[in-house]
Amino acid sequence: MKKTYLLALIAISVMTVSCNNSKPTADMIITNARIWTGNAEQPFAGAMAVSGDTIVAVGGKGEVMKHRSAESTVIDLGGRFVAPGFIDSHLHLLQGGSNLASVQLRDASTPGEFIKRIKEFAATQKPGIWILGGDWDGMGWESLPRREWIDSVTPDNPVFVSRLDGHMALANTLALKLAGVDRRVKDVSGGTIERDGRGELTGIFKDNAMDLISFKIPEQSEEEVDRALVAAMNYLASNGVTSAHAVDAASYADGLARVRARGGQITRIYYLQTISRWKDMKDQVEKDGRGDRWISTGGVKGFVDGSLGSHTAAFIEPYTDLQTDTGLFVNSEEDLYNWISESDKAGLQVVIHAIGDRAINSLLNIYERVAMENGERDRRFRIEHSQHLAPGDIKRYGELKVIASMQPYHAIDDGRWAEEYIGPERVKTTYAFRSLLDSGATLAFGSDWFVAPATPLEGIYAAVTRRTLDGKNPEGWVPEQKITVEEALKAYTINAAYASFEEDLKGTLEPGKLADFVVLDRDITAIDPAEIWNVKAQQTWVGGKKVFDRTENQ
Repeated sequence: MKKTYLLALIAISVMTVSCNNSKPTADMIITNARIWTGNAEQPFAGAMAVSGDTIVAVGGKGEVMKHRSAESTVIDLGGRFVAPGFIDSHLHLLQGGSNLASVQLRDASTPGEFIKRIKEFAATQKPGIWILGGDWDGMGWESLPRREWIDSVTPDNPVFVSRLDGHMALANTLALKLAGVDRRVKDVSGGTIERDGRGELTGIFKDNAMDLISFKIPEQSEEEVDRALVAAMNYLASNGVTSAHAVDAASYADGLARVRARGGQITRIYYLQTISRWKDMKDQVEKDGRGDRWISTGGVKGFVDGSLGSHTAAFIEPYTDLQTDTGLFVNSEEDLYNWISESDKAGLQVVIHAIGDRAINSLLNIYERVAMENGERDRRFRIEHSQHLAPGDIKRYGELKVIASMQPYHAIDDGRWAEEYIGPERVKTTYAFRSLLDSGATLAFGSDWFVAPATPLEGIYAAVTRRTLDGKNPEGWVPEQKITVEEALKAYTINAAYASFEEDLKGTLEPGKLADFVVLDRDITAIDPAEIWNVKAQQTWVGGKKVFDRTENQ
């Protein structure tokens, strides 16, 4: 009996050694490619083998082809450039998807064009349907838009269209009526209600004041939510995005689950809960865990201030163009400290919006205090946007291990007018990509879509060239803050994965990681950086499955 048992053990051992020595069989092998792996030990490769949703080999064609079987599909990419799938570390998925089907105001360059587009869109809508989104700019106009501009062209439809930064919106008179808001409305803490010289409402609401209207907007139906999420994911795939940090998605997590159940999810999602509801996230994590490879969570999101374009970003010194104004705090420092401390004690990641130098300084102080009080752990505090830094605070990102989650497209957008708002000295440390990296900070890139387009290639272009959208800065706006193409790539891949505790799963192309990658029509590491703006994602693959092909979608 003992002899038989011993022989069985030997047989099992031999089988185990044999299996361990064999190479895993690939379902798909990519050859003839210029693969930027993101792996410092093997920066470039020519071939990659995938089994299921996982990479099993990266290297030269000869070595990788050893994983081929009779069933393997071999794809010759004709020398095209391959990178890890882009990870957008900050976006608003549902609103972005919804806005794709709404009125488009981003490039409405004059008040007349603004009015015309709203009129034309309203004519396509049934009476009573709210007109939302828009993403208007308004820079260069003599004044902010007023409700009188659009009342006559929207008599049957309430309107609440947002400025592209999401921190200001215009309501028409019908929207005010339905919301029960008139000139008697009281001011709102952490927000602004614009009034004219007679005290009448102009229709402009900023930050917390926007809630007066938005809380009265009917909720989207499940069908509308699901349709918007699918549209958003398809849009992301067309731009090479395979994962996204949906900073507000706790409110529509059920929609994500429905889309996934129907097989419609093609973007991996990391989502956050509102920080004031940190207990809900704590309970969720304790009950259900932090999710899986497709939908994960475990963090909370909050706000310190507003935005530069709305004059609600909080600064130490007044705005250059409005000497009585230093911006505002959306939440008090006491509330922020309490929420951050309790969230951190619960083991949750804390992700906070801060744009002005006063807001960022205050948040860094709170982060430092909480880390000291709660003890050492891998917490990965994030500051979303990190746009306008006091020079002395830059080094603190590296010292405190705070992740700078930034959106480079904003730099070439805001660079057209930011100096008018905060002067020539403060812009020297605005979107300070170079200085932050030199401080030892981790830089994670995203878009802030719907605020800016979710186009990582345009984001890389912005970070590398800093050429403003108006063409007036061919050598770059604040050029000393430029970074390299590979540094920008890392910010959209491995660093963004790190920013959601997922660097062991994604962000680089190496064995054991998810087969999420994008195929570009040009090698962005070898061309003139000014040409990156015109580079396109040709294919997008998630988990070894192709989810976008430009030739098939033309």
